[in-house]
Amino acid sequence: MSVEQLIAVRDIHVLYKGMIRALNGVSLTVAKGQVVAILGANGAGKTTTLRAISGFIGLDAARVTKGTIALKGVRVENRPPHHSARLGIALVPERDKIFPNLTVIENLLVPPSRLAQAERRRMHELVFQSFPALARRRTSEAGLLSGGERQMLGIAAKLVAGPELLLLDELSLGLAPVVVQQLMTQLMQIKAELRLALLIVEQNASLALQAADHAYVLENGAIVLEGDAASLRSNAKVHEFYLGVASTNRPNYRSARTERMARLQNG
Repeated sequence: MSVEQLIAVRDIHVLYKGMIRALNGVSLTVAKGQVVAILGANGAGKTTTLRAISGFIGLDAARVTKGTIALKGVRVENRPPHHSARLGIALVPERDKIFPNLTVIENLLVPPSRLAQAERRRMHELVFQSFPALARRRTSEAGLLSGGERQMLGIAAKLVAGPELLLLDELSLGLAPVVVQQLMTQLMQIKAELRLALLIVEQNASLALQAADHAYVLENGAIVLEGDAASLRSNAKVHEFYLGVASTNRPNYRSARTERMARLQNG
């Protein structure tokens, strides 16, 4: 059975302020209904990749200088965020994902939506069923919510816009593990019901590989490793080089590319 490709990123290069290179030839794909993770250390280019796909990169004085990004064949690189949103791309950013002075329900009414009125009402019902904590606090100011509830609201506000591709930047940031696991479980249920595609940036590699079908590892703005999540999860050398906690003396991938790739391929 053929897999319908949703987003295709081909050899993109990104410069900040015309001089600082953030991405250097990144390529990745996400199929309809697929969960894809991007892993890597701080500064590897993970957030830049999401912002390039969503169009928010222009707000950072950055630009895709080479390569293409296409959603179902429609080019979106260097287009404004509202253009990508209309096509079905939504970004849940790492920070500043809600309007703290608005109530929960008002936060859900703010984003423009691709959905017809009846379908948008159904989506509101779905997110309240999926996130009962939000339903209980629908008239509360968003600034009074807990960290986990804010993350739920940030996701819910994007879902009511009717995306086909949801980009998630650091779902686990600042949250207790039990809250993160609950959020991921709820998100996977919504994803299955809507047949959403998810592209997840996450430093918690264990969490990301638990949820993902496929994963990419970024270092210094380039993809250095990719594969199905199950094989990466079970590869001891991937844990040693990328996913373990003891990484202070980890050599840079580029300085030992041939040796490390040979060791990975040899199991």
